Amino acid sequence: MKMETIKSALCFNGRAFDVRQDDVRLPNGHVVRLDIVVHKGSVVMVPLDQEGQIWFTRQYRHAAQDMMLELPAGVMEDGETPDVSAGREIREEIGMAAGQLKNLGAFYLAPGYATERMVAFLATDLKPSPLQPDEDELIQVEKIPAARALQMAETAQLHDAKSLAALLLARPYLAGK
Repeated sequence: MKMETIKSALCFNGRAFDVRQDDVRLPNGHVVRLDIVVHKGSVVMVPLDQEGQIWFTRQYRHAAQDMMLELPAGVMEDGETPDVSAGREIREEIGMAAGQLKNLGAFYLAPGYATERMVAFLATDLKPSPLQPDEDELIQVEKIPAARALQMAETAQLHDAKSLAALLLARPYLAGK
């Protein structure tokens, strides 16, 4: 089933994303207007150290009005491949470089209204190699044993969708940690 875009107009051009309005003809012939968040893509990492701990970030998220415990993640820069972006973001957010990045898969965060596709990685062989974080990032780093992190995900103690999805994708590699 394919929809036909009749008209598309840019409504907002922002730092992190754009917004456009599409007039779309549905298969039944009806025309609807859809608001679409246009995003260049992002990455999320499950950093697993030698001791079986997963490195999380805790930061205030204004939209949620809450401190959130999340896996490190970020927006891909123009021209970056997902693995290059993941290597940069993990250094910015937790100050560690990953000796190995395993692509776990990709998913859409909100496909009903956004184009953002996020690629998940398992990051291992961690070594200190910090980069300057973005100016709007006030991050605290927390290490949580892998088994406990999975339990937190399964018992609704984590409220961040990307972290939940990435932990699910990483689960086969975390068994016994």
